[in-house]
Amino acid sequence: MKFRPLHDRVVVRRIESEEKTKGGIIIPDTAKEKPQEGEIVAVGPGSRDEQGRVNALDVKAGDRVLFGKWSGTEVKIDGQDLLIMKESDIMGVVEA
Repeated sequence: MKFRPLHDRVVVRRIESEEKTKGGIIIPDTAKEKPQEGEIVAVGPGSRDEQGRVNALDVKAGDRVLFGKWSGTEVKIDGQDLLIMKESDIMGVVEA
């Protein structure tokens, strides 16, 4: 199934953090926090201003982003756990 978000919404796949610390300690699933970093899977066309013009989003599919701990709505699409959130919930793009 293909999913296309509307307006200024984006679809994000969480990027799982390391299961082991630098010292070699393995962190169990129950002690892990949900990651606040993800990869954008799909973006909407953008929001409309008062004149009806579409304002394009600053992010694109493939960008790695940071977002708030409680941002977005969790959904399952084609067996994948994804988040749908507004672009304004994204704090920034991680650049390599």
